[in-house]
This record gives sequence, structure tokens and C-alpha cells, in this order.
Amino acid sequence: MHHIDVSTVLRRTVCDLYSNLVTRPTGAAVRTEIEQLLREINGRTITVIDFSNVGLLDLSCADEIVAKLLLRYVPGAEQAEPDHEGYFLFRGVSDHHLDMIECVLERHRLALVAENEHGEPLLVGVVDDQERALWEVLLRHGAARPATLALETMRPLDVVTARLDALCRRRLAMRVGEDYIAVGVAR
Repeated sequence: MHHIDVSTVLRRTVCDLYSNLVTRPTGAAVRTEIEQLLREINGRTITVIDFSNVGLLDLSCADEIVAKLLLRYVPGAEQAEPDHEGYFLFRGVSDHHLDMIECVLERHRLALVAENEHGEPLLVGVVDDQERALWEVLLRHGAARPATLALETMRPLDVVTARLDALCRRRLAMRVGEDYIAVGVAR
């Protein structure tokens, strides 16, 4: 697991004096630096994008940093060009950050995994009730095979497998061998 502190990236790339993410050019500069850091990673990885030390986050920066970053890694997205199989966990997201992030996720029909103030993972963005329920069951298991989840959710195996694969494409879960793992599981 890799960790990127967004405020450190901001200070290094834009200005050493503040920790607010405002204006589209600022967001684009921060995202570009994050993408450069991600290029240095080989293979599959989960990267923690940490907003803990970020004060303000405006809508344009949320779009540039969060949405455009996710769009590079979601297969089938218009801007998808992943250098590797990247998954993200967003940490230190305040209620204010969350308002801006949810707005851009909705606009782009995206979802992500964020940690709440207690360090518990939760889905944010556009997910239907069945996706959310399956992801939550998977999260409780840590790692599980489709047959186990089908029995627990009382859904047909082919439906559960298709939904798990969809969660993987959206980078909300990953497949490791025969098992699926929800992004956000402590490993």
C-alpha cells in the first residue's frame, strides 16, 4: 500500500504557504504530480490519497484531483490510460471535502472508497443498493469467493460474480486469485 499526502504534494508543486485546494490550475498541478508518483509504482497497488491536512477543497479541485484521477484508472472510461492496476482509498476526507467530492462523483457517475473519521471504509458516490450491499458483505469477510457471498446474500452465483466483477472494474474491489477483496480492508 502506498500513501500520498495531498497537502505535501500541494506545497511541493504550487505553494509552500497554504493547504487549501482552490482553483482548477491548482487541482490540475496537484493531480499531475500525483499521477507522476503513481507512474513510479509497478503492478497492482492500493494508494491512500490523504486529505487529512487539506483545509479547503473547492469543486474545481475536487474535479481535477479526484474525478480525473479516478477516470484514468476505471476501465472503459473515456480518459482511461492506467499505467498499472491502481486502486484508491481516500483518507482524511472532512464533511466539507465530502460535499465537493460527492458532487463531482455524481457528475461523472463514479464511486470511491473513503475512510470516515473512525477509519472505517465507506462507499461514496454513485452506487446502487445492490452494489453497496454486496460491497459491505465483502468488506465484512475481508476476502471471499463468489459462492460464499451468493449463499450469504441469497443471490444467484452468476449475478454475484457479475456484480463483483463490476465492483472490480469500478476499482471498489479487487480480485486476488479466486477471492475478491473490498478496497478498504485492512491488510
